[in-house]
Amino acid sequence: MLKIGLFGVGHLGKIHLKNWLDIKEAQVVGFYDPNDQQAAEIELQYGIPRFKEVSDLIEVIDAADIVAPTDHHFSLSEKALKNGKHVFVEKPMCDTMEQAKALVKLAHEAKVKFQVGHVERFNPALLSIQHLPIDPMFIEVHRLAQFNPRGTEVSVILDLMIHDIDIVLMLVNSEVKQIHANGVAVMTSTPDIANVRIEFNNGCVANLTSSRISMKKMRKMRLFQRDAYIGLDFLEKRSEIIRLNAEETPASLQFDITTKEGTKNISVFHPPVNDSNAIRLELEHFTQAILNNSKVPVNEIDGYRAMEIAHQILYQIQKSTLV
Repeated sequence: MLKIGLFGVGHLGKIHLKNWLDIKEAQVVGFYDPNDQQAAEIELQYGIPRFKEVSDLIEVIDAADIVAPTDHHFSLSEKALKNGKHVFVEKPMCDTMEQAKALVKLAHEAKVKFQVGHVERFNPALLSIQHLPIDPMFIEVHRLAQFNPRGTEVSVILDLMIHDIDIVLMLVNSEVKQIHANGVAVMTSTPDIANVRIEFNNGCVANLTSSRISMKKMRKMRLFQRDAYIGLDFLEKRSEIIRLNAEETPASLQFDITTKEGTKNISVFHPPVNDSNAIRLELEHFTQAILNNSKVPVNEIDGYRAMEIAHQILYQIQKSTLV
């Protein structure tokens, strides 16, 4: 039985706790949270002991699940790693690139499992296309949310866009060549809306828009490659594939169009999407990686790369506002 220590029982921490209770190979042996009211509610509802000292909880666990605010990620992860504990930490993995470098080094030295909570990797829409050959040359992303004070201790880049940065880096098999970015701080002191163009060495271009001051919610990604268009709706958990000249592919709709190059056959296909719990899946993968000594799906290098691009974007935005 894997002994889990939960660090932070706010909104997302409570969701993590509920999912841990459904993972039979793991047991939450205690939690740490400086908020007395939140802590009392968890103790009363779940009967899980509260630890008032971080070091005391770390001493009795196998793995730390860090769901505290971002500015506490580094200190909590550092303490866990220095004590040889496995770490699951929510995105972004920490505040600064210096901290990120230190965590990568500590994780390697500790020889433990370190997973970053990029939960959209486990979204059913994305999982439904994981069997396909993906080689996008253009990516369009919109991630829009209504304003919520929770999470605004960081910019919209590190709060929302980092999900899509991580997925784009996973899908595009190339290094980043150039970044162009614009953003505006409207409700907070950091950018609340931003548009970013990422150019890769292989010619792929990704255009990302994120906003936390929208009137409606949207989480869509569109992939364009030489043989297909792939549409993903992370909010509705749906996917759509439109392929050219794919008569042999099972399709919900097929039709021909006439072009100057001749007749083209178009196939429209909606892959089956499993109604799975993304947070449960990422925690289960973390658990199995520890128990089976296998790779975690989103490791410290993945977390570092997403942060690196996010901070380059922030630098571009800051530079443009000084002009």
